[in-house]
Amino acid sequence: MSQYKIEAGSGQHIGDRPEQQDRVALMAAPNASGFMLAVLADGMGGSSGGAIAAEQVIRTARELFDKFSPVSGDIEVMLRNLVREAHTIIQLSGLSTEKEPHSTMVALILTPTGTAHWAHVGDSRLYRFRGPALAERTRDHSLIERMVAQGRLDAGHAINHRLAHVLVNVLGSPSAQPFVTLGRFDGLSAGDAFLLCSDGLWHYFSDQELAEAVALAGSGPRQIAELLINTARARAVGSRGDNCTLALVKLVTPAG
Repeated sequence: MSQYKIEAGSGQHIGDRPEQQDRVALMAAPNASGFMLAVLADGMGGSSGGAIAAEQVIRTARELFDKFSPVSGDIEVMLRNLVREAHTIIQLSGLSTEKEPHSTMVALILTPTGTAHWAHVGDSRLYRFRGPALAERTRDHSLIERMVAQGRLDAGHAINHRLAHVLVNVLGSPSAQPFVTLGRFDGLSAGDAFLLCSDGLWHYFSDQELAEAVALAGSGPRQIAELLINTARARAVGSRGDNCTLALVKLVTPAG
């Protein structure tokens, strides 16, 4: 396994919305040395409803990761439990608050053996980069992505389509159980990077632009986060820009 160290950071902007309803967190596991978790949730559901839902995703992730041990636990099972438990509690929150809280989410776990696991629900995305190139990204659980997959819509026309924000999978829906898409990559090495972000960020960039920004020489996660958020805000001028949130994890060669 190639040696590397982890550099990570997050960033947010409220956009042109009255409230920040995205949540993001980076955390270590107290019972699993060398494991790290990045999780991002994009809340929806009217005044404060989205914030309630997104906060519950982060709270559930923290509770499960605090209890996780690689000796007795399975990462994919934990990620599935995160989706199931967060969904149930968000549903109950909707009943008790008379709001309609919903959320999307994306989570990434890195292990000390050079493996990455991730899970997503909705249109919060994960991008995996190898150097300045995009290696892969998650596919949104949206009506548009479904139409593209079925050959009913050209991918080039998807991002600005009038139905672009219609989701087919969220946490907290009173009428449907969410499904989760899992991903995995083995053999992490220095030069790899992961970007987790809400649609308030990725909507304003091509995949290649994101890859080039994340790979900027000499730039750490904080500088890259500022660049991406500032660019997204500049490109949102004239529209009602959404909350903008990201988490960035870079694997770099240790000094010396």
